[in-house]
Amino acid sequence: MRIAVLEESAPGERRVALVPDNVARLVKSGHAVRLERGAGEAAGYPDTAYAAAGATLGSPAETLEGAEVLAAVQRPSAELVERLPAGLLLVGLLQPDRSRPLLEALAARGVAVLAMEKVPRITRAQAMDALSSQASLAGYKAVLVGANALPRLLPMMTTAAGTLAPAKVFVVGAGVAGLQAIATARRLGAVVSAFDVRPAVKEQVQSLGASFVEVPAVAAEGQGGYAKELGQEEQARVLSAIAAHVADMDLVITTAQIPGKPAPRLVTAAMVRTMRPGSVIVDLAAETGGNCELTRPGETVLEGGVAVVGAVNLPASMPLHASQAYGRNVLTLLQHLATGEGAPRLDPADEITGAMLVVHDGKVRAT
Repeated sequence: MRIAVLEESAPGERRVALVPDNVARLVKSGHAVRLERGAGEAAGYPDTAYAAAGATLGSPAETLEGAEVLAAVQRPSAELVERLPAGLLLVGLLQPDRSRPLLEALAARGVAVLAMEKVPRITRAQAMDALSSQASLAGYKAVLVGANALPRLLPMMTTAAGTLAPAKVFVVGAGVAGLQAIATARRLGAVVSAFDVRPAVKEQVQSLGASFVEVPAVAAEGQGGYAKELGQEEQARVLSAIAAHVADMDLVITTAQIPGKPAPRLVTAAMVRTMRPGSVIVDLAAETGGNCELTRPGETVLEGGVAVVGAVNLPASMPLHASQAYGRNVLTLLQHLATGEGAPRLDPADEITGAMLVVHDGKVRAT
């Protein structure tokens, strides 16, 4: 395959789709990799490292010329879409559920699209699961963002002036991001509690040293282990339990998301007003509407002395390791697509490719 990698153009995006180690593995397998000059510099990967791995460096036009696959992190700009050659396969985190006009434009160009968000949660595809790899990093960084915004320490500390009590951290949503947030907050010495609508995660939460906030008669586990929408009565019970808990918390990290739907509203403005001044909420669901009623993506809102941080694209703030993890996901997918005869194999009947294929043969498939 002839694989291209361009520098990401989205504001604040510092990741790169393939790192030098990925390139070396692809070249060793007989694939050709072209990279736009400087594409990996923001992530800590210089051009010299890519050249040493066997990549060919060039301008954007040179990189795209003759390419069969374009590996990307985020959605392409409208300007880039107009330059993509027919027959190309685009692979990336493309937010297909919210990008119908983009997908239609790509279909009109004759570009096929595999959305990394659509990797099925099956054993064979675990190493391709970009949502999980990036969510883990986001969960880790959310705790650091919250700790930095707090006017207090997370761990208990004994000093000559006396003992300082540990901070109380509450994690809403115990998926990949939430579990990593729990583990990180515990390592930093906080007293941690967590809630999830899926009772099955209780043991995982407790195994990390956190307590689990239980809500009777609430269970909402959907396909692939994701949470699903709650009924009206269940939602009321959940909100009541969260309201009773957040008032005493120093740091709240919300991570709850439902694939293809707006983020569930779990922290109301009224709840925020019950929290102590100086408390912090870090909302990892900001880009899909937010779990907190007051969240604004990319902004910090102050309400009664409580800071509500609308966290956006936290993995891009750790681009070296985020690119390393994402690059491994993309590499594994490309190896799955390889035929040994050049062009990638796009089989809609394949349980992995079929689930990810959102544009094929000039048509937008169900997203």
